[in-house]
Amino acid sequence: MNLHTLLEARTEASGPVRVGVIGAGKFASMFLTQASVSPTLHVVAVADLDVPKARAAMERTGWAPERFAAAGFDQALRDGTTFVTDSSDDLLRRGEIEVVLEVTGNPIVGTHHALTAIEHGKHVIMVNVEADCMVGPILARRAREAGVVYSMAYGDQPALICELVDWCRTVGFDVVAAGKGTKYLPEYHYSTPDTVWDHYGFTDEQLASGDFNPKMFNSFLDGTKSAIEMAAVANGTGLIPQDEGLLFPPAGVDDLPAVYRPRELGGSLTRRGTVEIASSLHRDGTEVPRDLRWGVYVTFEARTDYAAQCFTEYGVHTDSTGRYGSLYRPYHMIGLELGVSIAAAVLRGEPTGVPTGFRGDVVTTAKRDLAAGETLDGEGGYTVYGTLRPAHYSLGRAALPLGLAHGARLVRDVAKDQSVTWDDVQVDESALAVRVRRQLESEFRAESLAAV
Repeated sequence: MNLHTLLEARTEASGPVRVGVIGAGKFASMFLTQASVSPTLHVVAVADLDVPKARAAMERTGWAPERFAAAGFDQALRDGTTFVTDSSDDLLRRGEIEVVLEVTGNPIVGTHHALTAIEHGKHVIMVNVEADCMVGPILARRAREAGVVYSMAYGDQPALICELVDWCRTVGFDVVAAGKGTKYLPEYHYSTPDTVWDHYGFTDEQLASGDFNPKMFNSFLDGTKSAIEMAAVANGTGLIPQDEGLLFPPAGVDDLPAVYRPRELGGSLTRRGTVEIASSLHRDGTEVPRDLRWGVYVTFEARTDYAAQCFTEYGVHTDSTGRYGSLYRPYHMIGLELGVSIAAAVLRGEPTGVPTGFRGDVVTTAKRDLAAGETLDGEGGYTVYGTLRPAHYSLGRAALPLGLAHGARLVRDVAKDQSVTWDDVQVDESALAVRVRRQLESEFRAESLAAV
């Protein structure tokens, strides 16, 4: 509750926290606009392969050009400005940078960036949930061994959901389900970058801003991003995905206690202690009243009759039994809130969410009938979408993790809506991300299959 006070004291004693940012897309832009007015943070460097794009993002988010005109790291450190570079490796190796924000969204390069940052003694705020859900448990362990913090990004849904789960357990409630809201219809699984804007309804002016990547936004629509984020939540909280994955039941904020409870009580869950998504649309396409499209929630059960009585006395909205309640946050502000993770890591040595095991995985699933010889295009593309499954399901079927699907070449046909397996594709086994993923699967196989 006193992070700001700690930041001010730290700044007075030894200067602002020194931050490096890798990736200059929408999430990074939202962080940068806050950092531009935060004297307790010094963005020493921003790395992006497209330097003009990164500079445009900084100017658009409130940075005066002279503030990011540094000719190199040394000048940026000397005069408090920011160096914009196309070399993430140079940023990662600078000893003066204390914490790295990995905001690329690319699970392959994200794995490299995280491991390099950890090797060089830097805290890692892993905005890149794609990498986290693929190899996060290994990255978290490497960070612990190196004495640095590996953390989910506060402001993004997984960290906020983990916070709600932690609150429930700390005060003594039984966590029944946790998750977020989104706009969902079953046909969205087959959306492509060509159709995504028709579903969102963004204006031409919004699309022209440069913040809107069609593949990334299509990932939100086709269910992949929901699977990625809920896998991260499962791995960070111990909640276990349902065997069927995500069911996306329609629910508004007033419906949460009744919908996110076990089926035998009239709810939608096939398992207690799980993750699930609240659709903001009914299956006929009509809008759910008081939807949770931008928010997060947790549903919990009172463990004693007296606690349930207190629900009634203090106006807690419950299901018909009076024992199930929910807490929700109506929206999240992603990069605008990221300073919480930076402060927690540097000043408290604490993550705002971190993988503690391998419990959920994102399985590569065919959007259409795929033929041998085709090359998969990964998250948000034309060929596949991600499906959430328990880790034992993924490991038992040798499913290909969605994070490795981009660029993988099929060696045999895969039918629409079927899982793609390791044996269905050719991948570069020497690639760092592949090797780390193979390590994770080897280490967690026995534990995951024993949980069946």
